[in-house]
Amino acid sequence: MSSPSAPPSASPTPRAWARPLAREAGLRRPVAGWWQDRHWRLACWAALPVWVALALVVGPHMRAPVGAWAWLSLVLVQPLLEELVLRGLVQGLALGLSTRRGVALRLGPLSLANALTTGLFVALHLPHQPLPWALAVALPSLVLGHLRERLGSVWPGVLLHAIYNLGFGLAAWGARLLT
Repeated sequence: MSSPSAPPSASPTPRAWARPLAREAGLRRPVAGWWQDRHWRLACWAALPVWVALALVVGPHMRAPVGAWAWLSLVLVQPLLEELVLRGLVQGLALGLSTRRGVALRLGPLSLANALTTGLFVALHLPHQPLPWALAVALPSLVLGHLRERLGSVWPGVLLHAIYNLGFGLAAWGARLLT
């Protein structure tokens, strides 16, 4: 005698919804050779003069990380969380909602999803930073959003965000040494 088969599940299995969600959130491998991408390299090199200018112009007003946990948070935790949530989930969802016939809606050179995510990123910095500092994160946010869309993954953005934060921390730390 054979046992009756289990009734079909009313809801999809976790695997059925997890893979599309992960794909939409950019949690996949970036395109092959992403580190050789011209936009990626430009985004890395463009940060150097910004860090130097920050250290020389506003360095004494910058807060340098103090202690290992502060550095770990600045260089690992914050980039990972912010990129996974903002460029991954938020921008991924916004891309899905603002794409028509396979083409993302754009505001000039920017996707609507990138512009909305950047607005949220700036807004999230407002409670913790003065307005000029909060607005200053807009350009790096747009770059990170562009790379997320261009390379098809959040992981290059996580790395770039970590590099940006490391440079910012080193600029603040170096400026303290000079004063």
